[in-house]
Amino acid sequence: MGTVLSLSPPAASGKGGGGALAQEAAPARAHGKGESRLKRPGVLISALTWKRLVAASAKKKKSAKKVTPKPGSGGAQPDPLVQQRNRENLRKSLGAQQEAGPPPPPPPPPPPPPGSRAPGSPRRVIVQASTGELLRCLGDFVCRRCYRLKELSPGELIAWFRSVDRALLLQGWQDQGFITPANLVFVYLLCREALRGEEIGSQGELQAAFLTCLYLAYSYMGNEISYPLKPFLVEGDKERFWERCLALIQRLSAKMLQINSDPHYFTQVFQDLKSEGEAGGRRDSGAKHWTISLDR
Repeated sequence: MGTVLSLSPPAASGKGGGGALAQEAAPARAHGKGESRLKRPGVLISALTWKRLVAASAKKKKSAKKVTPKPGSGGAQPDPLVQQRNRENLRKSLGAQQEAGPPPPPPPPPPPPPGSRAPGSPRRVIVQASTGELLRCLGDFVCRRCYRLKELSPGELIAWFRSVDRALLLQGWQDQGFITPANLVFVYLLCREALRGEEIGSQGELQAAFLTCLYLAYSYMGNEISYPLKPFLVEGDKERFWERCLALIQRLSAKMLQINSDPHYFTQVFQDLKSEGEAGGRRDSGAKHWTISLDR
C-alpha cells in the first residue's frame, strides 16, 4: 500500500491546492533570504578585522627592520681620502716628536750662599782629638776641680789610670786596652759629677773617688762581662766603695744611657772635655787624632 502525493507548480494567481504550500514555502524562503542578508555583514566585519591585523603586524615588522640596524653597518662610510690624510698627518707628527727627542730637564736651582743655612737643616760639627790629648785634658780638669790639693799634677792621675789598665791586661781580664777616646769621654762624664773639690782634702780620697769612677766606666763600657775589684780598691773598707758606686748610679744612670744613645749629647761632652785642656797648650801634635763628624 502506498500514498502518492501529486504537487502541481504554483499558479501565478495563487489559487488551487498547491497555493497553500506555496504560500507556506514563500515565507520560509523570504525568511531564509533575510537571514542570509543578516549574516553577510558579520562575515565582512571579520574579514576587515583580519586585514587590519595583518596590516598592523606587517607595519610593525617593517618599523622594527628600520629601527634595528644590521650588525656591521655603521651608517655612512668615511671618505677614504680623509682617512689617508689623517694617517699621513699622524705619521708626520710622530716623526717630528722622535726627531726632537725628549724635552731637556729643568736647570738645577742655584746653590745657596755659603753663609746661609736653611732653618732646621743639620749643622756639621767636626771634633778632633787624640787619646793622649784627651788624657791630658782629663788630668787638667781634675787638678782644677780639686783645688785644695796644691801638689797634684795631671801626670799622677794619668799614672793611676794606666796602672789599672795594665794590671787588667796582665791578669788576663781584658784582651785590649780600655783607654780610648770614647771611654775617656765616659770617664770624664762620671768624674765631672762625682769629684767635688770642697769634699776632697787628700790624694788618697781623690784616688779612691777616681778609681770608683773607673770601675763604673769599665763595668759599663768595657768588653768583658765583669772585672775584679782589687785593682780599683785602695782602701780597706769595701762598704764605702760600694756606697760611692750606688750613689753615682742613682745620680748618673740617665746620663750614662743618654751618652750611648744620643750622638749629639756625646759630642757635647766630648767638646767639654777637649775645652778643659785648651788652656794648657797643645802637645803631642804628631799623635794620631780621633775625629768625630756629626750633623747637628
